[in-house]
Amino acid sequence: MSLVQPTSTPTPAPKAQAEAASPDEHATFKGRRLPWLFLAPTLIVLAIFSYYPAVRTLRLSVFRANIIIGNEQFVGLQNFAELLSSPVYHQVLLQTLIFVVLVVVFGLLFALGLAWLASKPITGAKFYRLMLIYPYALSPAIAGTLWLFLFNPEIGAVNSLLDSLIGVKPRWLDTPFLAFGLVVVAAIWKGLGYNVVFYLAALQNVPAEITEAAEIDGATAWQGFWRVVFPLLSPMTFFLAFTNIVAALFDSFGLVNILTRGGPVYGETGITTFLIYQLYEDGFRNFKTGAAASQAVLMLLLVICIIVLQFRYGNRKVHYGA
Repeated sequence: MSLVQPTSTPTPAPKAQAEAASPDEHATFKGRRLPWLFLAPTLIVLAIFSYYPAVRTLRLSVFRANIIIGNEQFVGLQNFAELLSSPVYHQVLLQTLIFVVLVVVFGLLFALGLAWLASKPITGAKFYRLMLIYPYALSPAIAGTLWLFLFNPEIGAVNSLLDSLIGVKPRWLDTPFLAFGLVVVAAIWKGLGYNVVFYLAALQNVPAEITEAAEIDGATAWQGFWRVVFPLLSPMTFFLAFTNIVAALFDSFGLVNILTRGGPVYGETGITTFLIYQLYEDGFRNFKTGAAASQAVLMLLLVICIIVLQFRYGNRKVHYGA
């Protein structure tokens, strides 16, 4: 009597079992038209409000045009040559550079200090954090109106207080350097909430063991912050520096337009006339469409350079202080 051994069914490999048990994680569309159908609304909006205006601006930058008369004359790169050789534009460029540096440096320093204080376990911490974030929720126009009422030379609350205390009423909006400083402080205040939110999140992610080890080693609170905590925040600081540069370049328009309208006059032009406001002046007040378009192209190139720098150096590792 022969003994027939039953043939055993081979056990599938674990990988095959996993593939059979789990659905396909890399699902694809069955046709090529369906993804484009989903993307169509976004592409249409971008084409109308972003791509088409950008192409029109590039075209206008090589024309001398006036939207009131409706004439155009091709001038090639003459708009750029006149712009880069203009003393007015040189002053505007220098003022913008000083403004951006002051807003970014002091804005980040104040935000870091406030975020450090707000990260401490104190009574009412949530309320304080909410109040610190509140200015960022305001539009630039509303923020500018608030500062205009506060620093109005005649009826402003600040001048009323100064007059009652020391008997002086500065002309904040008529004196060149006072007006420039006022716009700088207003821009720092406007962006404070944005910076505080990011710094606060970064500080809360710093491991407590690191700061405790620094205290055990005898580091003071000041040394522990600048030698231990601050280097850990360098990626966030790098990110905020670039976002604040872009914000100072473009979001300053609302504050300037409400507070000073580019003035008062100092040198060749107004002391608070920055790049974005000069573009507005040439394009919508003086109707120099070609000059305004060339300024827009130069600002676009500036932003592209900033983005390239951010992507190139933003992912580098943190370097700790000695």
